[in-house]
Amino acid sequence: MADDYLVRIGKLIRDARQHRGWTQAQLAEALGTSQSAVNRIERGNQNISLEMIARIGEALDSEIVSLGYAGPMHLRVVGGRRLSGAIDVKTSKNACVALLCATLLNRGRTVLRRVARIEEVYRLLEVLHSIGVRTRWINDGVDLEIVPPAELDMAAIDADAAVRTRSIIMFFGPLLHRMDHFKLPYAGGCDLGTRTIEPHMIALRRFGLDIAATEGQYHARVDRSVRPDRPIVLTERGDTVTENALLAAARHDGVTVIRNASSNYMVQDLCFFLEALGVQVEGIGTTTLTVHGVPDIDVDVDYSPSEDPVEAMSLLAAAVVTESELTVRRVPIEFLEIELAVLEEMGLDHDRTPEYVADNGRTRLVDLTVRPSKLEAPIDKIHPMPFPGLNIDNVPFFAAIAAVAQGKTLIHDWVYDNRAIYLTDLNRLGGRLQLLDPHRVLVEGPTRWRAAEMMCPPALRPAVVVLLAMMAAEGTSVLRNVYVINRGYEDLAERLNSIGAQIETFRDI
Repeated sequence: MADDYLVRIGKLIRDARQHRGWTQAQLAEALGTSQSAVNRIERGNQNISLEMIARIGEALDSEIVSLGYAGPMHLRVVGGRRLSGAIDVKTSKNACVALLCATLLNRGRTVLRRVARIEEVYRLLEVLHSIGVRTRWINDGVDLEIVPPAELDMAAIDADAAVRTRSIIMFFGPLLHRMDHFKLPYAGGCDLGTRTIEPHMIALRRFGLDIAATEGQYHARVDRSVRPDRPIVLTERGDTVTENALLAAARHDGVTVIRNASSNYMVQDLCFFLEALGVQVEGIGTTTLTVHGVPDIDVDVDYSPSEDPVEAMSLLAAAVVTESELTVRRVPIEFLEIELAVLEEMGLDHDRTPEYVADNGRTRLVDLTVRPSKLEAPIDKIHPMPFPGLNIDNVPFFAAIAAVAQGKTLIHDWVYDNRAIYLTDLNRLGGRLQLLDPHRVLVEGPTRWRAAEMMCPPALRPAVVVLLAMMAAEGTSVLRNVYVINRGYEDLAERLNSIGAQIETFRDI
């Protein structure tokens, strides 16, 4: 058994050395030992102390051994492989987390179909369970059943789980109807720069909710005498802000008009779900929503969230970057039309099936087939806009796509403070990206990708973009600590392997 561990440790050290681009002699020099000693260590033929393992890890800038806990998950990617076949788009991560928060409106049983089994959902389930909500996976773990208690135990909230997800802020809307005062931990999630909850506070204040932030917690109090007596105008056309206002309006005894509302995919799914709860919502898909609230909701409801347009874009980008022919099925076309129009102008060869309806009965789907194409940089810059514009979360994928196109592409990610900075991680893989300022990146292509070992960016979409570039790079790459990817994608490595990728999941010993 000891010999087996020595072999495994030796292999980790060898892989880390090779990805660093060092010879055995260079590692030996850094450690103050001989090349023959390093050779024996890598073959598992020499006993090695924890001190030496730590020194090797420090020299190679690579954690070799994690003690006392299950270490972070990493991906080893053998790139340069063509993808082929077909793959289905899974249900929307952002819709699923909004619907989980919305179940707090209902005193009855909710069943959500084909829920994305991702870390973001797991964190919310941990929070819901801690305050007394009963949840269980049913139908062979495909669907999720949620049954709330008569009274929520907010004092028992799992703060550790709550701070790992920004979605916790969508508890404000439902909870203001259930209790006069409560506390929530600060919201976490991706590292995308400063994002305040002030737009949420402005909207929810109209329902009598007052929020004070102190000592790592939001302290919320509700004044029942305050009611929205005129239309609520959102100061930010944000998705979660709109969802919070919808959740607050759903059980308000009266009619609430929400203006400058997001009409994005997850907001529409939430509106469809509220209608299933008996709440009438007018203007779905527009920037003005009129909500006819129901003070008490106690129904058993069964709902199927629609497919994720950002995952669909991820898979399309994977095909483009790896120069593959791939069919992506169940694509919510309404939320990718601008992206596809841009890609057509760049020269993308693709076709699509006639539209059909998603399981929610409302969202329009198609199957898309992408073929290897000779792409040219777009004349205009790539920049996001609220729906129906180019999706904010799809902007990073254009960095990888632009990197394989001929010419220079300007990407302007104006929404987040520092997400554009993470896109320059592609330079480690052979990309030529110039950061003009915290929001603008100039991408020059085409790119000859090369393998590398690197830490995962702390933001979901840039992390996946790095993974896609690794899939295109000849050789073996390592992407370390991929928790952020697991926050938003279910079994991504395994699913990419099913269409021809070669990605191995591993942990340090």
